[in-house]
Amino acid sequence: MESSIQVGVNGPAVWVKVEGKGSFLNSGNLKEFAREMVDRGYREFVIDLANCAMMDSTFMGTMAGVALRLKELGRGHLHVVHCGNRSRELLSGLGLDQIFSIHANGASAPECESLRQKSSGESSEKKQEQAKTMLEAHEALCEAAPENFFRFKDVLDYLKQDLHHETASK
Repeated sequence: MESSIQVGVNGPAVWVKVEGKGSFLNSGNLKEFAREMVDRGYREFVIDLANCAMMDSTFMGTMAGVALRLKELGRGHLHVVHCGNRSRELLSGLGLDQIFSIHANGASAPECESLRQKSSGESSEKKQEQAKTMLEAHEALCEAAPENFFRFKDVLDYLKQDLHHETASK
């Protein structure tokens, strides 16, 4: 199954529809897109998980990063809609229900289009960008709920070493 992230804007709200898997492979694009939309002044984000098959910790951490950024700005909110039981368990298991609201149903997403993949080959630059996204995502999970630190301590150590190694070998 092809995974993609569809995005659209409906009035003041930015919509993100996850089709298939939300994973470290598409987290970088989501992070960039969300950052740009926040910079443009959008403060309401709706993430539609109706067609989301699974999410990994990097993807959930990227969502947490957006929510924490909005909190830091003092306004705005991240809503998760059409969230199935499995996804709800994953998100609340990481304490993310504390920083965004999770709904089993919700409005339907507006017309959305695919978030363009940045076309760059399998370069070491791309690998480094991916490791950076993964590190930031896991740091956001720890910021969202301190008990996640113990859960992801090894991942964080590994990613920091990996990034350090990548930059040192340039």
